[in-house]
Amino acid sequence: MQATLRSPEVASIIDRLHVCAQAEDGPAKERIRGREEELGERLDQERRAEIYGLAPQAIRREVGELLYLLALSREVGTIVEFGTSHGLSTIYMAAALRDSGGRCLITTERLAGKAEIARRNIAEAGLDDLVELRVGDALETLENLNERVDLLFLDGRNDLYRQVLQSVEPQLAPSALVVADLSTDDPDLLPYLEYVRDPACGYFSVTLPLDTGVELSVRTALTA
Repeated sequence: MQATLRSPEVASIIDRLHVCAQAEDGPAKERIRGREEELGERLDQERRAEIYGLAPQAIRREVGELLYLLALSREVGTIVEFGTSHGLSTIYMAAALRDSGGRCLITTERLAGKAEIARRNIAEAGLDDLVELRVGDALETLENLNERVDLLFLDGRNDLYRQVLQSVEPQLAPSALVVADLSTDDPDLLPYLEYVRDPACGYFSVTLPLDTGVELSVRTALTA
């Protein structure tokens, strides 16, 4: 049986989204760097997001394939994603759910314009029956989850990683995986990294040298 990730309809849209990200990501980052040079200061994540606009904030192919393998190799029923952007990472993980018989992927996107693009891409890949896309602030849209979460992927605003994790934490299954896409030397990631790397917080965490870094953590214990 062919892996869903390699099926023509899914592979073609993944290829297209990677090409789009490669074309648009660089100029968006240049706009941010230009504004920071003009102001002489580092912009906060909210202002960076405003300048970035609707350009796709996409994972690299190797990160997407890692997500697919992680979701496929475990008995993953429910996945939660913080930050779908144009839906590329969502498609990688939903493809794994299709192949493993998983239940659903709950993903979030703050910007309605990006959410609409993601909906079209996920539907084109034939995976929309597995995906629930919630639009708005993830700290609100992911409140009161009723599902046991087996895999959490963090790829939204870096300064919110820790808050989103702690919001979802009560629903994390034993040995749940938490995957965080990192950025080079970003101080906004420090609170999150300090948290998951502290054994007292109930995780075992390693950094994988993919793209600008991926933090892979496993839930090891429930803390008081």
